[in-house]
Amino acid sequence: MALNLDPEREFRDKLETLKGRCREVGLKLTHQRLEIFRELALATDHPSAEAIHKRVQARLPTISLDTTYRTLSTFERYGFVAKVCVLDDRARFCGDSSLHHHLLCTRCKSIVDFPWDTFDEVQLPPETEGWGRVNTVRVTLEGICTECLKQRDHEIV
Repeated sequence: MALNLDPEREFRDKLETLKGRCREVGLKLTHQRLEIFRELALATDHPSAEAIHKRVQARLPTISLDTTYRTLSTFERYGFVAKVCVLDDRARFCGDSSLHHHLLCTRCKSIVDFPWDTFDEVQLPPETEGWGRVNTVRVTLEGICTECLKQRDHEIV
């Protein structure tokens, strides 16, 4: 995705969008939800629910893991965040709700966002027509990142 030169400003923009969308759907924006959203919106590492909980708990010691899970589920349901399913690991979350895709390293589990305009313009194949309604099309490309490839090459020597 684009280089983020001002993360606080980008967060404020995302927050204003969230507030408007919450009003549209009638969702109360509690302090706990705001803190969870803040953590995820500013994260660059696609954290798990447990990691988000731990980070938010440093500011809100009384927040429960259950509240974190329920909030993330609610945010995902309304399209405020995206869930990224990792192969054999727990789900991770992405605070960028814009259309983009993910590169997933199967070794270190790092996740990187990337745009793919050409793919986004492709029509769904006819085989999907009778299935139902497709809401979102995101691609996750799986492989081994450059850092892990470098480490592997050093281990072989």
